[in-house]
Amino acid sequence: MTDKTIVRSIQMETRTLADRVCEEIVTAIVKGEMPPGYKISEPELARVYGISRGPLREAMRRLEGLRLIERKPHIGARVVKLSANELVEIYRVREALEGMACRLAAEFMTEAEIQGLRDLLDAHERSVEELEGRAYFQKEGDLDFHFRIVQGSKNAKLLEILGSDLYHLVRMYRYQFSVSSSRPKRALKEHRQIVDAIDARDPELAELLMRRHISAARRNIENKLEAVSSTAGENHG
Repeated sequence: MTDKTIVRSIQMETRTLADRVCEEIVTAIVKGEMPPGYKISEPELARVYGISRGPLREAMRRLEGLRLIERKPHIGARVVKLSANELVEIYRVREALEGMACRLAAEFMTEAEIQGLRDLLDAHERSVEELEGRAYFQKEGDLDFHFRIVQGSKNAKLLEILGSDLYHLVRMYRYQFSVSSSRPKRALKEHRQIVDAIDARDPELAELLMRRHISAARRNIENKLEAVSSTAGENHG
């Protein structure tokens, strides 16, 4: 084995470890195990995930690229924490763009893709039931209902905006603010109505239902933020 082969082998192993750890940390952030504002200790992460600092640094660089963590001088790395205004702005953008994606999906999704959406929602329903309706966690990519809709729009620009730049940040807040006694089951029902409209090849209804769905999620977030703010005010009163 030559020196170059050894170096390539080490680089591949580092990338594989970084991939695994990055994926696990993304899930921890999305689920709130590392909540917004959480201070990240690299030595602690290296210990928890059983890896050396090299692969961990690579994973951290990727997390920065995904906009899930940020580094600040004299503070270090923290999980990104959006202001209430930033969150509402993102949800308004989602409402417009995912509504458009849904309209296009009603025109361009194949029958097989629509059936795939129904199968996915069946799996999601089992997951919600296992969690007794308390949460609605969707894994990323093809296991994510919203991602599949954007894919189904067959519009590369929408996929670029919604599938990369804001994707994991939206997943994080989408999951954490869905944790309640009623929202997960309601969201699942809304997802099924959206698929029915796509299947009926009704672009206007599909767009309307998606926009209503995201608007309801935004109002849910605004209500929760207002409740938190009100409680904080009472505690300081």
